[in-house]
Amino acid sequence: MPMTTRRDLFKTMAAGALAAPLAALAGGGDKAAPAGPCVPAPPRWRRGVENQRRADLGDGTYLNPIVAGDRPDPTILKDGDDYYMTFSSFRDVPGIVIWHSTDLLNWAPLGPALRQPLGDVWAMDLCRHGDRYYIYLPANPGDKGWRIFVIWTDDIRGGRWSDPVDLGIEHFIDPGHVVGEDGKRYLFVNGIRKIRLTDDGLATDGMLEMAYEPWRYPEEWITENFAPEGPKLFWRDGWLYLVTAVGGTAGPVTGHMVIAARSRSVHGPWEHCPHNPLVRTLSIDEPWWSRGHATVVEGPAGDAWMVYHGYENGFRTLGRQALMEPVEWGDDGWFRAKGGDLSRPLRKPLPSSRPSAGTALSDDFSGDRLGTQWCLFQPGADGLARISRSGGALALSGSGSSPADSAPLLCTMVDRSYEIEVTVEVPDGGEGGLLLFYNHKAFVGLGVTPEVVKTFQYAEEHPWARVPRQGSGAVRVRLTNDAHVLTWRYSYDGGRTWRLHGTRMEVSGIHHNVFGGFLSLRAGLYSAGHAPVRFRDFRYRALPDPTHPRAAAPAASAAQPGTRTAR
Repeated sequence: MPMTTRRDLFKTMAAGALAAPLAALAGGGDKAAPAGPCVPAPPRWRRGVENQRRADLGDGTYLNPIVAGDRPDPTILKDGDDYYMTFSSFRDVPGIVIWHSTDLLNWAPLGPALRQPLGDVWAMDLCRHGDRYYIYLPANPGDKGWRIFVIWTDDIRGGRWSDPVDLGIEHFIDPGHVVGEDGKRYLFVNGIRKIRLTDDGLATDGMLEMAYEPWRYPEEWITENFAPEGPKLFWRDGWLYLVTAVGGTAGPVTGHMVIAARSRSVHGPWEHCPHNPLVRTLSIDEPWWSRGHATVVEGPAGDAWMVYHGYENGFRTLGRQALMEPVEWGDDGWFRAKGGDLSRPLRKPLPSSRPSAGTALSDDFSGDRLGTQWCLFQPGADGLARISRSGGALALSGSGSSPADSAPLLCTMVDRSYEIEVTVEVPDGGEGGLLLFYNHKAFVGLGVTPEVVKTFQYAEEHPWARVPRQGSGAVRVRLTNDAHVLTWRYSYDGGRTWRLHGTRMEVSGIHHNVFGGFLSLRAGLYSAGHAPVRFRDFRYRALPDPTHPRAAAPAASAAQPGTRTAR
């Protein structure tokens, strides 16, 4: 059965929503777009472990992203002095990685909350009620239709999460949890609809009903579609605030945006924020595109911050990265995002903390990093059983006949330019190698068999490019990604001498707007055939600024009509 798309999900609700006249909504159809595109200066990040870019600049300021790489649909829980965050994990197993911070800026992964395949897993809500932690999540098991599930644990730092509980909410996504003024628990979903939950939060206790007709932007604005989604709710001073994304997650860079509303009751009525949209990309010249899907969270000093995702200008291949900017509350009880030009450093949350060096991606495979660094893409029910470790190597049993039908082991990339390498040991009957992998229809890489080195480009092998390999020992493969231009090398003597591969590749077009799926281009280890392939000594190193002009830089000729400055 074909994969359900976001567009399919919104068809049934769109007819009623589109009928609402713009004039009836606060702000009116003549509301102008927020002012002023910015022209960013070249970003300068602090460098940490493996030369990875780090948000915390060490001087009391930070530069986005706060978590680099593909971190879409962030949901954050403040729990005393600690913060926990997770992101959509799609078809990754293990999935739903929990991250931890004490300052909203320096984050480290703790481990996965979901260890079994559940199909696509999209935007969720992480919350605490009483002494228990919950994640409400939408999933599409077996591509048979979207449903809302919940998992829970009593120990978020290291406890085992429950198996998913099906709440019976069909055809909706993006759940958001809140406790009403009546003490009852509710779940909001895209649309924006709501349903009451039982006191334990593990079942529904009522019918799904319309909760809020979202604020509408002028129809001439360049967006992807209306698509109200990602409701996040919180109480402040007797008001219940609802933060929502509209405009479409991808498509034109000016589409995605953040809006807000408030009410004295979970049942409404709601009033639109007079400052809508609170966040929106206005120009292809801005450093971050398609910004939206926000969570408002209290900082360590009691101030407010907004965390959301966005595509990096010219680097959609990295996916939607986690961004943060300060929030300012006005005397009227409304808040505004105050980050301004995100190409410039911002004041970091107080009290000032010591910056971390980050988490190394290099892996000698002596320990288990499944869920914190590595995941299998769309494996079968027993997929994790394909992986074993011994003697300083990771053994990966074969899946499929090539990367096009395998379940590769993936690692999220976090820098614009980088170099990765790994040693590949292939027995008779086996095949394995190193990939940059988006999905089964979009990947590139080098494969090794006992006889040849294979070239994969445009998601297929080029038999004419096969190179006979020397000897029967291990092959070390190196990939250099210099701002989307890939250079491959391989070595038969453990990296002492290298051979330049005859094919270079350009991968700037491998992203969601071309291939769908809301994914990113990740490093992948694949194993196909009948014998396990062994991998050793995976190495990652971020590179300095590109050594050639960035082909992916935005140009006026490549702009969508009307998006140079959004309307």
